[in-house]
Amino acid sequence: MERERESGNGGTTGKTIIGVFKSVFLPQGYPESVSGDYLQYQFWDTLQAFASSLSGTLATQASLRGVGVGNQEATVAAATITWLLRDGTGMLGRILFAWLKGNKLDSEAKKWRLVADVLNDIAMFMEILAPNFPTCFTLIVCSAGIFKSIVGVAGGATRAALTLHQARRDNMADISAKDGSQETLVNLAGLLVSLILIPLVTDNPLLTFVLFFLFTILHLCANYKAVRSVVMETLNEARLAIVLHQYLRDGRVLGPLEANHKEPVFLDHWELVHESHKLMDQIFHPFLKGKLSVTRCAQPVAVYSHRVCRDVVSGVRSAKPRVCPSPKELFGS
Repeated sequence: MERERESGNGGTTGKTIIGVFKSVFLPQGYPESVSGDYLQYQFWDTLQAFASSLSGTLATQASLRGVGVGNQEATVAAATITWLLRDGTGMLGRILFAWLKGNKLDSEAKKWRLVADVLNDIAMFMEILAPNFPTCFTLIVCSAGIFKSIVGVAGGATRAALTLHQARRDNMADISAKDGSQETLVNLAGLLVSLILIPLVTDNPLLTFVLFFLFTILHLCANYKAVRSVVMETLNEARLAIVLHQYLRDGRVLGPLEANHKEPVFLDHWELVHESHKLMDQIFHPFLKGKLSVTRCAQPVAVYSHRVCRDVVSGVRSAKPRVCPSPKELFGS
């Protein structure tokens, strides 16, 4: 009886710990209050944040060494000027990027999320490399500052778009707050590991570069898996082109999972989007150029366009792909 009671108490304690963990780090009402891809995305996002934290430690150490920390010949004024120039160029880069690409960050959130992390790795690599080129140190760190400013804009804006996608009960604030808690926990873990790494990499540039490349590979792979796990239920230009290409080819409307799987997020699958544009041009270009009779084509094209819009919308809302009338069935022979 005592053993059963002890085992029962152990199970209750385990459930209590899990319950506290969920209430602290997961949104209220999880999993019903978030999208189905939430857990998978957060897992990969947590892993990439941990790798980025360690890479950031190596970059910070290199930057401090570059501005003269530990060097008796370095002056406070020179280090301050370098830091101000880096921050100033970063502010200008932030404004310029938001002006040029701000309207793309909502519809192409996955692509720009990945691009931001690639730029972040490039910026950190430049900061690690900068102390080896003292004459160009200021120029290199200012360029890295511009990249990091782009990361700040793109990362923050795309994270907001992804949070909106994950929210299922108008709980964006709760999801964002819990995401901040998860990131803080990861940064704490990264801080503890960094305390072990710093003595090892001090005055050892080779080990610094080796560890940085290992962390970068982990960071990029985890980021790619994270954005690939997201299943957006709305249509942007790339997903619409993919869905229309499939419809024009065999009359089948892809579901959200298939459309997102084929969507290009960086350098992959763009040929499919270009192919769909060509196919749509081949079908609609003769009509738009007036080479076909208006009385012969106006009604079929109107019906076809109506069916495409209606079927794409209804198909994207369902989890399973739907088979719709093909172009030949609508246009006839």
